[in-house]
Parts: sequence; structure tokens; C-alpha cells
Amino acid sequence: MVTATFRFYEELNDFLAPDLRRHEFPHACARAATTKHMIEALGVPHTEVELILVNGESVGFGRLLADGDRVAVYPRFEALDVTPLLRLRSHPLRVTRFVADAHLGGLAHLLRMAGFDTLYDNGLDDGAIVALSVQQGRIVLTRDRELLKRRELTHGCFVHALKPAQQVREIFDRLDLARSARPFTLCLECNAPLRAIGAAEVGGRAPADVRQRHARFATCDACGRVFWEGSHWARMRALLDDLIPPAAPAPAARAD
Repeated sequence: MVTATFRFYEELNDFLAPDLRRHEFPHACARAATTKHMIEALGVPHTEVELILVNGESVGFGRLLADGDRVAVYPRFEALDVTPLLRLRSHPLRVTRFVADAHLGGLAHLLRMAGFDTLYDNGLDDGAIVALSVQQGRIVLTRDRELLKRRELTHGCFVHALKPAQQVREIFDRLDLARSARPFTLCLECNAPLRAIGAAEVGGRAPADVRQRHARFATCDACGRVFWEGSHWARMRALLDDLIPPAAPAPAARAD
């Protein structure tokens, strides 16, 4: 029988049984087990893993485990500098965009508010979500760890927080999104780009008193909605101010 010793780091411990967290432990391995097979058998989705060291050497998911191997597993986006080592994803995503599963509609809404292209449809099944991720280079956001174990997936994040405001903070911190945020540039409802317009172009799509009190508007050419800096915009602006440091570029106006 092959027995290897495992140690998981940082947030990867959240996926383990309580008695296996934050320390080394021996574990019996199936015949011809790979690192990916054993990591996921222990409960950790492969999309959460950035670096695997076996006996101190960086390896990929396909490495066969041998008796006595010592396996250290590090999370994605870990602060540890592993740039000199082999990463598991040789082609990082050039554009940060997402597809959220059916339980994360609130998070999708907030990511769009911050300017991140985020697909969401509560009618999408797991197969469709995986296909969109692979075909369009999107990071899957989910609380379903089994979805993240799908072999085809290369980029995904398990969302630990339960409430949307906490979830968006978690994703911002984990993926370091503040520097690339472009608030109020996407439609909250359909994810299409917004276009600045004047009050004359708004017409009957906003109440007369709103057109009198506001000079700046934005519209979505896909769904026809009009946005302005009303009370709802102020609440969203307060949330964004907490997410994005003052040094970040000033956002375009929009939304209510």
C-alpha cells in the first residue's frame, strides 16, 4: 500500500476534515493515485490549488504518488512568492471575468457594479457553467466544491462567505481586484456596457423630477435601462469606497 504525508496551507484547510487541518498527516493512497486525485479525495477542489510540492519539488496534477512521498499543497493567490517555481496553470487569464452559479446572484450583481464582466443566470446547470468558463476564460464562482472538481475547469473560486457584501469583499481580497475595478461601467441587470447620455436623451425613461435634479445619466443599449446618481447609487458608492482604496482611478458615474 502507498502512504503519503500531506500538509495543506492557509484557506485550503477549510475544505479538510477538522482533525486534518493545519498539520502534517499520513494518508493511504489508491493504486496509481495522482496528486490531483488525492487532493480532491481529501476534499480540496483542484481549482483552489496553486502549487504542489512533492518532496520539496514542484509538480503538476498528474504526478503519481509513491510510498513515503511528502506532499505540500498551497492555495491559489497565496502571498508566498512561488514565481520561480512551476505553477499549475501555465496560461493565466488576461482578463478577469466571471461566471457565477445559481446561488450567487447577489455577488454577481455587486461584481458588475464594480465593473467586472460577470455572467449569471439561475437557469444555468453545472455543465453550462463549465462550458462558459472553458470557452470564454471565465473564473467560476460557486459554493459547490463538487463543481470545482470538474476536470475541465482550470479557474474557479469557492466562495466561503454567505452574504453578498461579504462575498464581494472576499473575492476582491483574494483576487486583488481593487486595481482593475471600473465601477458603474456595466449594467447591473444584463452585464452589457453602459453609455453616458444627457437628460434630453433620457426622455420618458426617468421621471420628470429626476431629469430636473440630475445632469448625468447612463443607459444600457442592450436592455434600455437608464441609471442616475440617486439614493441607491449612494449606497453602492459607499460599498465601493470600502472595497477600492482612494488611490484607485476615479470611476465613471452611474446607477440607481
